[in-house]
Amino acid sequence: MLKRIFPLFFTLVLSISLPCTVYGQQNDWEPAENPLMSRWADEVGPENALPEYPRPMMEREHWQNLNGLWEFKITAKDNAFGEYEQQILVPYPVESALSGIGETVGADNRVWYKRSFQVDNPHEEGRVLLHFGASDWETHVRVNGEYVGTHQGGYDPFTFDITDQLTKGEQEIEITVWDPTDIGYQPVGKQTHDPRSIWYTAVTGIWQTVWLEYVPESYIKDLNITPDVDNSRVKVEVSGKHLSDGHQVRVEALKEGEVVGESKGLHKQDFLIELDNPELWSPDNPFLYDLEVELLDEDGRLVDRVSSYFGMRKIEIAKAEDGYTRLFLNNEPLFHMGPLDQGWWPDGLYTAPTDEALKYDIEVTKDLGYNMLRKHVKVEPQRFYYWADKLGILVWQDMPSGDMRPGQIPGRTEESARQFKQEYERMIDAFYNHPSIVMWVPFNEGWGQFQTEKIVEWTKNYDPTRLVNNASGWTDHGVGDVIDMHEYPGPDMPETEDNRAAVLGEYGGQALVVEDHLWLQDFSRAPSHYETSQSESKLHETYDQMIEELMKLKDNGLAAAVYTQTTDVETEVNGLMTYDREVVKFDFEHLREIHEALIEN
Repeated sequence: MLKRIFPLFFTLVLSISLPCTVYGQQNDWEPAENPLMSRWADEVGPENALPEYPRPMMEREHWQNLNGLWEFKITAKDNAFGEYEQQILVPYPVESALSGIGETVGADNRVWYKRSFQVDNPHEEGRVLLHFGASDWETHVRVNGEYVGTHQGGYDPFTFDITDQLTKGEQEIEITVWDPTDIGYQPVGKQTHDPRSIWYTAVTGIWQTVWLEYVPESYIKDLNITPDVDNSRVKVEVSGKHLSDGHQVRVEALKEGEVVGESKGLHKQDFLIELDNPELWSPDNPFLYDLEVELLDEDGRLVDRVSSYFGMRKIEIAKAEDGYTRLFLNNEPLFHMGPLDQGWWPDGLYTAPTDEALKYDIEVTKDLGYNMLRKHVKVEPQRFYYWADKLGILVWQDMPSGDMRPGQIPGRTEESARQFKQEYERMIDAFYNHPSIVMWVPFNEGWGQFQTEKIVEWTKNYDPTRLVNNASGWTDHGVGDVIDMHEYPGPDMPETEDNRAAVLGEYGGQALVVEDHLWLQDFSRAPSHYETSQSESKLHETYDQMIEELMKLKDNGLAAAVYTQTTDVETEVNGLMTYDREVVKFDFEHLREIHEALIEN
């Protein structure tokens, strides 16, 4: 059937699946000099730069990874001239060691990428899509000399249909990116041109996978998957491109390979799948159902197919038996305990060196007995949330902060406000389907905070399936689902309320220097508000005392706590692990035991 509908489908797919090389360049890549590397850096090279499928939430069989060596240059911001005299390993950001460049770019410059690839019969019954996982910040794309489009945003995936720009034979993609980092108003997180204290090295350009995907003329564009635990069903919304009124959709839910529910109808409707005694998703049992979605033409013939998955999970606040408002998972109260997770790497900065490295941080967090992490003012690639879904960790997802004017919370321009809202909405859209994400955090500590009440109201209406933390730490506006405070070293808690859960959004920050695993030897630019333990035993003693205090606070209504932080980062040495992930500073069994006592008590 597929052969009859798309006679040239496999010809095209096989042609773009050939290995891509940078024409006219020698593959002599090596990492740039760097003070610290992780063990996974040795596994990285031009032939295997993050080769995994980048979008596990909606997977197609036929795709082409464009990661690898690209021609590269840095020019002045307003200058398009200059020879491509360097090579860069995509998708590692320019400033990182793994890019092979390791140079500061700055707001006065822009970066350029170019590469070639082969596509035969590009205009025969189908479309070719060019996907970017993320590129920071303003990205312009040309294919074969023709302008394709521009994207502004540093954290959200975006796509261009490049079919009409393709020619027979060799194709050329040219990309240029400009990033003002903390000089601009756009969301930027902890990036800065002047790394120090709690602010880290800037990240410029492509930092997630670039890839091609072949789709039919009419195709599935997106899925929205909403579990309904109370009614034992899941709702699937399917959007597509170039669909007629007669196109149909068939959706199947599978459990361990067996179909356990299905729904079929015209594509414009919602698809409800009833599940008999559904298995619920939780950190203790991260069970995922598979989902198969097919697009059919008016005669019932298969047109397009994607694979996905979902978890049956419900998150809310409610009164517990002790009378306090707490966080509930699947209609049961659950104390959330986990680290502040920055998501930075010594060798890749924003980009984990390998998929195993990305997964490792979550595995260690779980093995230490935590059930949650707060992803701090950074958005990860979709594979991070895939691993969070699969391994079972709750995620509080921050929106990256930006437009931070010291001592001035109001004052955003209309353009700045519009950019924040646009990137915030895209973040929610991109990761809506992941059961691990249970809370959106639009603001942290007043960093660029504005229109708090309006943004919280919009978020609750746009995604009523999750909790909203109006502002983590210090700048509460009395809205949202939680009241959140930060206390260093702590712990402490805010006053309890009837309509919001009381949480400790940051505490701890206990620092321990581990020699031979440091980003810098000079700590003059390190944070001054974290306490440094003189010995490993003192660190452990202090941590245990904090857990004992949390036990008491929990009895008085505390619903969650976030310890700072998962790893050391640059000049910060307050991680559970060193920056290179070589040393875990705590005993696994002991931490697992005391965390389980805190969570389960």
